[in-house]
Amino acid sequence: QEGRCLYVILLMALYWCTEALPLAVTALLPIVLFPFLGILPSNKVCPQYFLDTNFLFLSGLIMASAIEEWNLHRRIALRVLMLVGVQPARLILGMMLTTSFLSMWLSNTASTAMMLPIANAILKSLFGEKDTSKDMNRENEENQASLQQNKLYTVPTEMQFLASTEDKDLTEEKEVASDALSDLKKEEEYKTNIWKGFLISIPYAASIGGTATLTGTAPNLILLGQLKSYFPECDVVNFGSWFMFAFPLMLIFLLLGWLWISILYGGINLRGWRTKKSNIRVDAEARAREVIKEDYQKLGPTKFAEQAIFFFFCMFAIMLFSRDPKFIPGWASLFAPGFISDAVTGITIVIILFFFPSQKPSFRWWFDLKAPNTETQPLLTWRKAQETVPWNIILLLGGGFAMAKGCEESGLSVWIGGRLHPLEGVPPPVAVILITIVIALFTEFASNTATIIIFLPVLAELAIRLKVNPLYLMIPGTIGCSYAFMLPVSTPPNSIAFSSGHLMVKDMARTGLLMNLMGVLLLSLAMNTWAKSIFQLGTFPAWANIHAENATSLLTAVENVTLSAL
Repeated sequence: QEGRCLYVILLMALYWCTEALPLAVTALLPIVLFPFLGILPSNKVCPQYFLDTNFLFLSGLIMASAIEEWNLHRRIALRVLMLVGVQPARLILGMMLTTSFLSMWLSNTASTAMMLPIANAILKSLFGEKDTSKDMNRENEENQASLQQNKLYTVPTEMQFLASTEDKDLTEEKEVASDALSDLKKEEEYKTNIWKGFLISIPYAASIGGTATLTGTAPNLILLGQLKSYFPECDVVNFGSWFMFAFPLMLIFLLLGWLWISILYGGINLRGWRTKKSNIRVDAEARAREVIKEDYQKLGPTKFAEQAIFFFFCMFAIMLFSRDPKFIPGWASLFAPGFISDAVTGITIVIILFFFPSQKPSFRWWFDLKAPNTETQPLLTWRKAQETVPWNIILLLGGGFAMAKGCEESGLSVWIGGRLHPLEGVPPPVAVILITIVIALFTEFASNTATIIIFLPVLAELAIRLKVNPLYLMIPGTIGCSYAFMLPVSTPPNSIAFSSGHLMVKDMARTGLLMNLMGVLLLSLAMNTWAKSIFQLGTFPAWANIHAENATSLLTAVENVTLSAL
């Protein structure tokens, strides 16, 4: 049975990596193959596609749809850019902060797609003179060539009279023209670098920001779902505990990433805080400031609908965080234990969006029955949600949960764990670094969702073998698969930025290599410091011990069946 389950997993991994079928269609294969191959009955496979984790993710997607509907994301982005200033390094910081914040609640792809048009508008205002500078460059080259021709023509005829004076004047003119040409080339190179820095910072910030919340990216929720499948008694991972761990990590990584991108592209150098600005740069920054201000003014005064969406968005985040923060009793303790999950909280808030009015209601008709009572649109209509919510991600999550259930029920995860004896001598901190590096490299070529679905069962069994808290290995694996920075094909945000035509593969490779290294080291630091107290990583928990005992008995049963068959 475990062999048949392994066949299904390898087939799905192959399809996910090659995209021979759409990712969501591949995720549906367990519904067909598990019952036919005798791995799991249909009534156990199908419910995996609609666990409460899926509904938590769905609530986040619907909230994102409402934010997009009323352009709240654009107002937030432009406001942040007005606050940080228009110097290139500061603008890159503003772009990264805004993108990462949006990515905490929206999908990474949507956040990137929202921010790139804003970045392009600012870049066009900064470099509106780009073509003109090329023309000036060409004109100076022609002038220099003309001077050289004149020199060759005049020197022989006046050599006897004005040779020394003429040579001196022509040399000075040549040096002036050469200096002007050199300055223009440096200016052009500076503009190109800033353009690249803007474009490359947005997808990187989206990938980093998505790790900060459970709903920020699909791998985080896959971890939560597989924990409930493998370790039903594990209750230490929820929205609040994850945020306390991942948000500081995200913030540190974001600031270090900004420094690295700014040093490479944004006008910061190691000899000073910023390079000396020319008049062209000063004018460009003034134009950028005007463009941002003009775009913000076009949005007009804040609408009632935007205020309402912002209120419900804050309620969404606060209620998820305070449900069960662990360090103090949450509001869920007012109800029967185990009845209230994060999915209940998320769905409660988004249901309100479908009937709360988008215009300020008038209560005159309460007191005057003849007063007009006009209908208003709700904050979000089902038609809009249906069009904008990426339903394929829900199926992809379900496919991962079905695969995990198949591994558990068939004994495949135990069989894999039995083959991990050589790794039992590896120190856990070293294992964390190795796991993060391997997964970060693997996810450069495969979908991060598919990557974590494949690796999490192996990491769970490896943790049991090493006698460490399974979260100590599973959390780095989950976050590591979001650290895909080196190739355009690594993530959809990278592909979107690369499709602009201003980036080359070598730009992403050289920038992303150090980003990957920083991510691995910071993640290792986090897991061995503040994560230990948040997730109680210093001990082998009872909920993991129960699984280990069950796995041992199941492995013995599998071996007995195998021997009897022989």
